Amino acid sequence: MLRSRTLDALVGAEVHLKCENHQRVGAFKFRGAYNAASRLTPEQLARGIAAYSSGNHAQAVALAARELGTTAVIVMPEDAPPAKRDATAGYGAEIITYDRYTGDRVAVAEALAAERGLTLIPPYEHPHVIAGQGTAALELVEETGELDALLAPVGGGGLIAGSATAVKGLHPGTRVIGVEPEAGDDTRRSLAAGRRVTVPVPRTIADGQALPTPGELTFSLNRRLLDGIVVVSDDEIRDAMRFAFERLKTVLEPSGATPLAALLSGRIDALPRRVGVILSGGNVDAARFAALCGTPG
Repeated sequence: MLRSRTLDALVGAEVHLKCENHQRVGAFKFRGAYNAASRLTPEQLARGIAAYSSGNHAQAVALAARELGTTAVIVMPEDAPPAKRDATAGYGAEIITYDRYTGDRVAVAEALAAERGLTLIPPYEHPHVIAGQGTAALELVEETGELDALLAPVGGGGLIAGSATAVKGLHPGTRVIGVEPEAGDDTRRSLAAGRRVTVPVPRTIADGQALPTPGELTFSLNRRLLDGIVVVSDDEIRDAMRFAFERLKTVLEPSGATPLAALLSGRIDALPRRVGVILSGGNVDAARFAALCGTPG
């Protein structure tokens, strides 16, 4: 947990930051990956695990597999950040690449799992993964007490679905608000339409949120539990990353900075007094961080 008087004064609220960038593998994803993998049978573990991810879930499954004494094969986009790809390989996983703009990662991973007899652990479409992710918000409210609002990034929807389940279960009056990049607002559009919609593959610096459609299971939860979705621009994300580095002394990757960006840019209407924010990850290499957070134009 992290507090900042400067941040409180800037936004006019008491802000409690949950720093999942300091979690194992540098992101919240280890929670869900390990929760799902640890429930596999000895036979399933002996055969191995498969997953698909742009980076953080990849690392999480790779580490969970290593911790549990099994192997992992991960389907990753060719343009995944090198730091995330290298870390995944460093945990001992085999990496299979695909083109995110023309390929179907789910189809590739499912075919691979079927061919090799592996158990597929998806990044968000799994009840044990969602439950594991929700422990981030559970810990937040256990430490801070009841919040007026909770902000979390939305990609496939697993983190915010688990978080909303946990927080609403304890404190039904807490507003749960998701944050998406402007170029990838598939969940916002889906909530407005009352059904899952698909957008073009987003081109945004928030690679962990560059998904064209929300998950079926996660959307079924989020349409009932969320109080709203707001969006932020890539420039606002950069500003939030820079603020976190300079004033909070912490490093965030673009996707991990989107809720902070929403606060700093005033995207939350009628901001309440006590706000929790999940900073979901910090996996960004030095060169990319410097390029993104250099002197603003």
